[in-house]
Amino acid sequence: MIEVEHDPDAHRFTTVVDGERAVLDYTLSGAVMTITHTHVPGPIEGRGVAAELMRQAMRAASEKAWKVVPQCSYAAAYLAKNAKQHESDLLDEALDESFPASDSPAVGGSN
Repeated sequence: MIEVEHDPDAHRFTTVVDGERAVLDYTLSGAVMTITHTHVPGPIEGRGVAAELMRQAMRAASEKAWKVVPQCSYAAAYLAKNAKQHESDLLDEALDESFPASDSPAVGGSN
């Protein structure tokens, strides 16, 4: 199991797996959480680390009644794939505004 820490003052979720630190950064404006960056180091890619960071960010957003805007490509791809699971946590138009239909996000990348 991946243990994720949330530092609300730094607007960051982090986890350490096999000595490697992965992060998810966000900004907060009123009740809108904008996920700006995710990074998972190469040695721990492909283990679901970024997805767990996203799950924890979505859980925190839900608890605080924040709307979520995915600005980074991984967050947009994750939310597009898992929209039904998190639909109550999203702005209705967040995905359309963040990624027009002609700009598909790079799945699995980081921003």
